[in-house]
Amino acid sequence: MWQKRFRRLFPFLLSIIFTVVVSSQGLSAAPKNTEILWDTYGIPHIYGNSIPGTFRAFGWAQMQSHANLLLRLYGQARGRAAQYWGEEYLESDKWVLTMNVPQRTKTWYKAQSPAFRSYLDAFVAGINAYAKKHPDLIDDEVKVVLPVTPEDALSHLQRVLLFSFVVAPEQVADISPKKTTPGSNGWAIAPKRSASGKAMLLANPHLPWSDLFLWYEAQITAPGIDAYGAALVGLPVLAIAFNDNLGWTHTVNTHDGWDAYELKLQKDGYLFDGKVHPFATASFPLKVKQKDGSLREQILTVRSSVHGPIVSQKDGKTLALRVVGQNSSGVLEQWWDMARSKNLSQFQQVLQRLQLPMFTVMYADREGHIMHLFNGLVPVRQQGDFAYWQGIIPGDTSQTLWTKAHPYQDLPKAIDPVSGWLQNANDPPWTTTFPTPIKADNYPPYMAPRGPMDFRAQSSAKMLAEDESISFAEMIAYKHSTRMELADRILDDLIGAVRQSNDELARRAADVLAAWDRKTDANSKGAVLFNSWVDNLDLDKAFSTPWQEKSPLATPDGLADPASAVKALSDVAAKVEKIYGTLDVAWGDVFRLQYGNLDLPANGGDDDKGIFRVLDFAPTGDERFQAVYGDSYVAAVEFSQPVKAQALTSYGNATQPNSSHIGDQLQLFARQQLRPVWRTRQEITAHLEERTVF
Repeated sequence: MWQKRFRRLFPFLLSIIFTVVVSSQGLSAAPKNTEILWDTYGIPHIYGNSIPGTFRAFGWAQMQSHANLLLRLYGQARGRAAQYWGEEYLESDKWVLTMNVPQRTKTWYKAQSPAFRSYLDAFVAGINAYAKKHPDLIDDEVKVVLPVTPEDALSHLQRVLLFSFVVAPEQVADISPKKTTPGSNGWAIAPKRSASGKAMLLANPHLPWSDLFLWYEAQITAPGIDAYGAALVGLPVLAIAFNDNLGWTHTVNTHDGWDAYELKLQKDGYLFDGKVHPFATASFPLKVKQKDGSLREQILTVRSSVHGPIVSQKDGKTLALRVVGQNSSGVLEQWWDMARSKNLSQFQQVLQRLQLPMFTVMYADREGHIMHLFNGLVPVRQQGDFAYWQGIIPGDTSQTLWTKAHPYQDLPKAIDPVSGWLQNANDPPWTTTFPTPIKADNYPPYMAPRGPMDFRAQSSAKMLAEDESISFAEMIAYKHSTRMELADRILDDLIGAVRQSNDELARRAADVLAAWDRKTDANSKGAVLFNSWVDNLDLDKAFSTPWQEKSPLATPDGLADPASAVKALSDVAAKVEKIYGTLDVAWGDVFRLQYGNLDLPANGGDDDKGIFRVLDFAPTGDERFQAVYGDSYVAAVEFSQPVKAQALTSYGNATQPNSSHIGDQLQLFARQQLRPVWRTRQEITAHLEERTVF
């Protein structure tokens, strides 16, 4: 009897066992092979059977999408790009060598933990394996960089992070005042202000649409990690990411991580604390490829003081550069461990390493916590406020020479503020939310500037403050806002002044501006006219009421010189009408999205005018302009169960010639839309374009 029952039950029991086994494999066991599932937007979803296998696949994936760019970037990071490709790269090589990147990289590689060193090795092995298997898909002129080494990846990291973000060569060329750096928007919304009762995160970096600033969107799934986000091309880990439990984004913070010191020369050295010190000297051979293929050789000699290398000798001044982060060899492992974290406590433990030399960290998680950290290596300085350290610093005394950075507990941070929301649009940490939980008076005056809060940051804060229950869809709609905050402060005064004038052209222009929707959507008429007028203003002197710390969201305001403003409008109107044939030309007719073979009407504009949807444009030579900078990678995340996410990589997820993914997301960008993020294997398989198995 029992045997008959067993035979009848056996298939049923077997099915249960099979279901349990398969389920457990799906939940915890590593897959048999490492594979890349490429979705229809060219985004690699990497399923690794081991961590090194995952890194190897990520190196392979980056080559498939960006091989020419990646190899060119690595060649520049070596300081040998002029040898490979000619004179136009000579200044880049000089910068890399002056900053001692290749030599420092050897130290950084040795300083990696044994495990992470093996991951770096695997990433580079994936790059080289792809190049070996697909030489026909790589441009001949960049193959000279092959094979690449783990040191190349670390040199590229230094060039990007320390010597492009913390300090860029163009900033050093014009040391005072310091120039504007790349920007971003970041939001964290607590459950109390979320319509779903779940925390939400908005990642919205603004970077150039080319070169070392390109984002690469990917999903990394392996033992101990399932993270989705974006890496800068050539870097082996995600820099902005989320998982099922938490997520973060970065913005460029008001962080001063470099200083220029003026040296007092004496004899063959420089004066420091009353004594003459000799310069340290290093010589680097430079080879420059000529048009006939021959190499011209020269020697680059770099002199250094206790402050750092000499970067400028002009106008009778000798300037040395000091930069934070030169011991930040663990930054990649920190980013990797941030993506592996499961809660706020673990995440903060990783942040406390302070290997990431700058950037705001904006954070949200499944438990409902939100955080804004003014992250970075902030030098401990003995004197001066933020403005003082923006200038040229006396280099003849140890009183101005910083040698230590503030520990994690000293950095401004806000966790779970009363307001229920946090924002950063590259403004100082004091204006991250209102009422402000971070008081500037509690920090050294050199930590960050006291203001002003620019128009984009004000627009950012207003959208969050004025909506007590923000849905996921509303957050995305706000993200695409092209409303010009500056217009709300000054346009009514301008129109009023014009109405009192007898200038007929200015009056016609005022009629156009009065009908304008105050946005820079593609079909906005009046935006071109107003934008052209503003570009002729000195915004530091344009307002009757300047920015005030006690009224950060309502100032500056009012028109300081109405008569001059009317004259300027008349002059600009004449030019606009002559060039475009009408005063009410649509924004998208003049400002374009041109990428690959696409040419679409743009929406968005300059951040200094208070537009949250940031785009910067370059002239195309025909009185039109094309987007070259701004909204790049965007991710909107709600920590529901399962996590809800949408994203967009504006220019597409590839640059390799003949890739179908060059610019394939630009139509969505033009329509102010994001696309769904596919994270489960079922979703990815339903939108599968290609599968690579290792």
